[in-house]
Amino acid sequence: MSTAENLQWSLIVPVKVLARAKTRMSATAGPHRESLALAVATDTVAAALRCDRVRTVIVVTDDPLPAADLAALGARVVPDVPDAGLNPALVYGAARGRELAADAGVGALSADLPALRPRELALVLDAAADAPEAFVPDAAGTGTTLYTTRPGVAFSPAFGADSRAAHRARGARELALPGTDTVRRDVDTLDDLRAALALGTGPRTAAVAANLPALA
Repeated sequence: MSTAENLQWSLIVPVKVLARAKTRMSATAGPHRESLALAVATDTVAAALRCDRVRTVIVVTDDPLPAADLAALGARVVPDVPDAGLNPALVYGAARGRELAADAGVGALSADLPALRPRELALVLDAAADAPEAFVPDAAGTGTTLYTTRPGVAFSPAFGADSRAAHRARGARELALPGTDTVRRDVDTLDDLRAALALGTGPRTAAVAANLPALA
């Protein structure tokens, strides 16, 4: 078997405090905005936990509501101790992952992938196992939905504006594989949500989306 077939992963999923989540959807989601943010994160983590390449999902959050829900699914939850922004939170989570499993790869996974399929995530992680650093660009082609490092490789994510370009500039291998649309389909806007629903989201997102007038 190849290294790619053997390597297991610890995935770090950052989850915003719900009051600050999905703000770009405030007008369309209205009173359902926080419920939508929680549903999307829950479906994302549930799918990641069902992927047989994933040994552990570590959620970094300071919000007790998603912390409780995601821990109930089987994720390990840690607080955002650095409280210094997204990338420091991911580095902190990755350090916890390496304490738990030094022989596993580490990846930072967006919490905004409600259509995520475990099989597609496995395809991407197997490809990532062949590179010291790798990343998956988002559907829009400017951002990143997954950043990975092999065991022993420094974990230095560059999420933020134009993160695709930033990760490429650092020498990370870009993984835009055919048949992995659900790993790239993050949700920030109503159109994103429509696209995710067309792919088929998890049950929590589908249930909240059914209550949105904009999707009626």
